[in-house]
Amino acid sequence: MSDRIATLTHELRNTLTFVLAGGRGERLKPLTQDRAKPAVPFGGQYRIIDFTLSNCIHSGLRRIFVLTQYQANSLEEHIRLGWNFLPRRLEQFIVTRPPQHREERSWYLGTADAIYHNIDSIRSARPTHVCILSADHIYRMDYGRMLADHLDRDAALTIGAVRIPIEESRRFGILEVDESDRVTGFLEKPEQGPAIPGQPGVCLGSMGIYIFRTDELIRRLEEDAALGEKSGHDFGHDVIPRMIPEGEVFVHHFVDEAHSENLYWRDVGTIDAYYEAQLDLCNPEPQLNLYDDTWPTYTHAPNDPPAKTLFDDTDRRADVVDSLLSPGVIVSGGKVRRSILSNRVYVDEGAIVEESILFRGVEVGPGAQIRRAIVDKWTKIPPDYRIGYDLEEDRKRFTVTESGIVVVPHSYPFS
Repeated sequence: MSDRIATLTHELRNTLTFVLAGGRGERLKPLTQDRAKPAVPFGGQYRIIDFTLSNCIHSGLRRIFVLTQYQANSLEEHIRLGWNFLPRRLEQFIVTRPPQHREERSWYLGTADAIYHNIDSIRSARPTHVCILSADHIYRMDYGRMLADHLDRDAALTIGAVRIPIEESRRFGILEVDESDRVTGFLEKPEQGPAIPGQPGVCLGSMGIYIFRTDELIRRLEEDAALGEKSGHDFGHDVIPRMIPEGEVFVHHFVDEAHSENLYWRDVGTIDAYYEAQLDLCNPEPQLNLYDDTWPTYTHAPNDPPAKTLFDDTDRRADVVDSLLSPGVIVSGGKVRRSILSNRVYVDEGAIVEESILFRGVEVGPGAQIRRAIVDKWTKIPPDYRIGYDLEEDRKRFTVTESGIVVVPHSYPFS
């Protein structure tokens, strides 16, 4: 067993990781109007990308390129301030990489194209394996387990996969597998995916997590690039389907490091999904436990003072129930119910905040009322203003989802 652990540790050190973090996040607008999707706040003081990067640290991956692209300023600043603790002298790093274009165009054409334009970094680092991750999901996963599976099978490619109900197939790329977990087919968002052998009613959704043998990855990227406009230059649509018939592609079944049976993996790609995943954090026993010190989530922590509530013998009585208050929050006589308040939020006397998510620096004026809303940073809600009570009126100014979630954009000018 000790030899196996030593071998895995050595292979982790010789794995180069790319985190794809350039997504536009169209379905999350206006939250992604001025920031990349991985930079969107989550859980008060975190960003979406923090969960993937924390998984890397806990898994033993220490050579990480974060590939940025769309509206990258806030994301790059977050990485620079919060993720610069690895020692470069030991060849450990987390660094951002903007597009490395070899010809005149401004955007990567697909996920495979993004890695192809960083192929010189792969050759320079000379890794044994390359791990490719998405920065868009919320989950806890030990990538070392996946690498161990990859090594045991001597696979050319191993794909992370999560078990999902067949009726949810249309939301995912679905993997067909045989009894040995060898991938035999890939279906993009079918009406009904094929069941896992021996598990009726359940199929396998691709998590967009890949571990490649380095020589195989380079060969496949060069072949794909040579196809030019005949390929969409995407792993899921183009590269992987061409690999499957050769029989060296396997799946790794996702294991939640906090919940062995109740698998927690969330694609927060829509406003409603993003909202629901965060409100779950307010439950007495949330599915994602941010207080689990066996698998902490790291982030950039601003030097803000502790949160506080104000109470006196007058009507200024803070009332906070089932909510997350980040450092620097002040609730000065207001009421907060099942809500998440990011750093430096101020809730004034007589204000009511219910089932809402307030980003950094939001100020809620005296008597204002907010219900089922997401308010982006540095927005000042005027006194006695109401959000979430008259959706038709809200639609005149803000984005309102089909389920009735109101989204107030960054620094919205109410005057």
